[in-house]
Amino acid sequence: MLFTPYEIKETVDMFIRYKLDIRAITLGVSLLDCASSSGTETRKRIREKLLRVAGPLVRVGREIENEYGIPIINKRLSVTPMALVAASSDDEDYTPYAQVLDDIAGELGIDFVGGFSALVQKGFTGGDEKLISSIPAALSSTGRVCASVNVASSKSGINMNAVRRMGEIIKAAAEKTADRDGIGCAKLVVFCNAPEDNPFMAGAFHGPGEAESCLNVGVSGPGVVKAALESHRDAGFDELADVIKKTAFKITRMGQLVGMEAAKRLGVPFGILDLSLAPTPAVGDSVARILEEMGLESAGTHGATAALAMLTDMVKKGGVMASTHVGGFSGAFIPVSEDEGMIAAVRSGSISLDKLEAMTSVCSVGLDMIALPGDTPASTISAIIADEMAIGMVNNKTTAVRVIPVPGKKAGDWAEFGGLLGGAPIMEVHKAGSDAFIARGGRIPAPIHSFRN
Repeated sequence: MLFTPYEIKETVDMFIRYKLDIRAITLGVSLLDCASSSGTETRKRIREKLLRVAGPLVRVGREIENEYGIPIINKRLSVTPMALVAASSDDEDYTPYAQVLDDIAGELGIDFVGGFSALVQKGFTGGDEKLISSIPAALSSTGRVCASVNVASSKSGINMNAVRRMGEIIKAAAEKTADRDGIGCAKLVVFCNAPEDNPFMAGAFHGPGEAESCLNVGVSGPGVVKAALESHRDAGFDELADVIKKTAFKITRMGQLVGMEAAKRLGVPFGILDLSLAPTPAVGDSVARILEEMGLESAGTHGATAALAMLTDMVKKGGVMASTHVGGFSGAFIPVSEDEGMIAAVRSGSISLDKLEAMTSVCSVGLDMIALPGDTPASTISAIIADEMAIGMVNNKTTAVRVIPVPGKKAGDWAEFGGLLGGAPIMEVHKAGSDAFIARGGRIPAPIHSFRN
């Protein structure tokens, strides 16, 4: 195939000027066959299997980077929800499982491991209870391990007992990492309708319905989309939508190439490609700036939800045409701390927590990387989770909450998390309490459309 000089320049610009990258290649590995009645034996089996299966992951990623000139930012691992793997063991505290995952990741040079997880949308097993109770200690004693808990689904409704518990767990995780602005919470996600094939952290896990192992890819490119829109500033929305869709198509084809090649070299099936516009703190790599390029003075002002809805839909349409295996989230993330445009919008007052909640009804995930005052009650955090779970349940989409109540800080202060996690201004929460609402417990029933079969 011959390429024109323009096509070559366009590709180079995508990487060099507009920060296009493969955000993550994530190897999913089933650990169900590692379970035993002995916690020590289970962890030994986990170690042996992951060293064997995931050993080549970082090397393969680097080889592809060098051969194709495509940046691969993170090499990650996702495993079977640890509540399932550890349930038959004699352990009461599951923190050692997180620590062995962290040790393995360190040995192999893997950036993050997802799967310290539990699925409790209808209720708790003994293993679920133990894992959730272990989350604060696990996240404070490890650097690479990420945790997630699915507390709701469109089929099951919302487990409000789990919602209440997760508010308490988030507070505890923040306190255990108070010296680092509560960073433990940055590695913890609460889900409705959690996907089993997500390559993005902190919510990745290798679902029970997945193969023995597979390679999932997460592609990002908000800078590329923004650059494409800059030359269409006078265009109508029909034309604008087409530009986004075609750009997403090009980005996805690149991700498909990398995913197929990485899977082949690792000797595992290619799982899914998740085309999600995932920002970073770097200038020019922002979803918020895309919304502003559409004509908004500031992300979060009136019209932002409509702009985000179109962006998410066109990204999905372009991705579906470019790959036969699109999964995960696919769309657009709106984390606050990881997007310099979102940070600017919060500081200018055009984005509040309520506006972010409205925008999550049309974006890929939900309330993401939001710093809250350290004295926010656990019941208020639980109520924030409940609202977001309701949006996901009723709209039959994945929603999530990743919030950080920063110990010792108040609204308007700054929290710093470092690296891709960035930093964020502390956002205000409503002062009126939700204690009695959260204390009710039980389950909020699934919506009427859950009966479809």
